[in-house]
Amino acid sequence: MTFARVLSTEQELRDLMGEPIAQAVVDKSLQALDRHCRLFISRAPFLLISSSDASGRSDISPKGDPAGFVRVLDDRTLAIPERPGNRRLDTLRNILQNPRVGLIFLIPGKRETLRVSGTARIVQDAELAATFSVAGKAPELCIVVDVEEAFFHCAKCIVRSRLWSPESWPRTDDLPSLAQTMIDAAQIPVPEPVLQGVIDADERERLY
Repeated sequence: MTFARVLSTEQELRDLMGEPIAQAVVDKSLQALDRHCRLFISRAPFLLISSSDASGRSDISPKGDPAGFVRVLDDRTLAIPERPGNRRLDTLRNILQNPRVGLIFLIPGKRETLRVSGTARIVQDAELAATFSVAGKAPELCIVVDVEEAFFHCAKCIVRSRLWSPESWPRTDDLPSLAQTMIDAAQIPVPEPVLQGVIDADERERLY
């Protein structure tokens, strides 16, 4: 596919888009978690974590649990429980090859988001894992992130998307089930209701 112009330098980008609208936009970046970051993280039930492998192939994975599920160990360290999933281990395998990660924390109804970046480690520590126990079940592993940068992101993307406005949400009843997408992608010879039943049972029984 061809396009009228593909930018390839930062100067081209700046010539077109300009400089930051205010110095505060640059200066708001922190190298450690302040009290505002800590409070936001303590209220966030959901985050997105980006990672990439040694060749630069990128991945973004959602993580969710009751609000405050991410633990602030100190001003420069976060711990995220690794709950049971599909065992693809995309994020964990990437961290083994390239420890650099980015996080976005979201709080339902809150228009601003918190962005954190740093380096990650995969940790097996029974004492730490026990602090993440739910219904008597602790995670086998945790992702520990050494924070290098943190800052709050303005509300424009949330405002434009009307993310927290139910009256603006698009319809979903005509979207395929997860089972149907898997059947079509992998040519699985299983009826959709059967596979969706397996997925639903897994969601009920393997949350923790």
